[in-house]
This record gives sequence, structure tokens and C-alpha cells, in this order.
Amino acid sequence: MSSPREQYGVPELQGEPEYISKEKARIVASQVNGPVLVEDTCLCFNALKGLPGPYIKWFLEKIGHEGLNNLLKAYEDKLAFAMCIFSLALGPGEEPITFVGKTTRKIMPARGPNDFGWDPVFQPDGFEQTYAEMPKSVKNEISHRGKALALVKEHFTSASYTVQSDDST
Repeated sequence: MSSPREQYGVPELQGEPEYISKEKARIVASQVNGPVLVEDTCLCFNALKGLPGPYIKWFLEKIGHEGLNNLLKAYEDKLAFAMCIFSLALGPGEEPITFVGKTTRKIMPARGPNDFGWDPVFQPDGFEQTYAEMPKSVKNEISHRGKALALVKEHFTSASYTVQSDDST
């Protein structure tokens, strides 16, 4: 499955995480001429004032897990937060609605399988395991993405959207 950026030619946006997610939703809603739900994920280090943030994919690709740890070697503060932002644009020209989920803790030397992004270096609050070491069911329950998805679900449960059909045949 391709990302909206790949599928719709969305430019690699720069800026704060919520801005990036909203802009992505605006662009794709205009291109499909309808409603869209897009997602953006960040890993933000306190010591680096939120970096790498939305650029984590590129940092990880270039410097790996060890490099992420090396970025924090000069700092006592190893705390970070993982953030997932879903933006819902109900159509072209509509202001996107955002749903933000955060999980906090610290960056650790990599532990566990290297199955998914930066999971081996992120150990959430209240756990002795990194995301990579914990069962997927536990990770999904406590993760930044799980929290954001719960807000999306809550929104759709309480919203009174109607579906229009162009069935003229």
C-alpha cells in the first residue's frame, strides 16, 4: 500500500507535526475531491527541542538506532515522546480536524527485534520493555497510534456524518 505522498504526489512537507498532518489532509482532499484521513508519526527528543520529530524516518534511515542514541550522548535528558497525528479533511477547502496521541518515556540502546522503525529504542513510561520487546497487543493498547486511533473512533462514533451516493445508474 502506498502512502498518500507517493500515491498523490504530496510534497515532503516541512514544519511542525500538526501543520504537516493538516497540510497533507488538505492536499489529498483536494486531489480526491472528497474526505480523507491521513496519519503522521513523530519521535521527539526533549533535549533536542522536539527533533527529529516528523523527520524521524530520514534520521533513522541515515544514522540507525545507534545514531539516534548518539544524538543524545551529550545530554542528561534522554526523555522523548512518540506522537501520532491523524487529520481528517471532510473535503476540499474544509479545515482538517486533528487527533493527537502521545506516549512518553526515554530513548534506550536498541533492544528487541528490528521489525518496525524505531521501536527498539523507545521504552514507554511504566514499562521495562521497549516497543520492540513487548507483545504487539500491549504495544497497540498503549502506543501513540493507539491513543490517536481511539480519538478518531470516538469522533466517528459521536459524529452524524451522512454518506451520499452518486448512484444514478
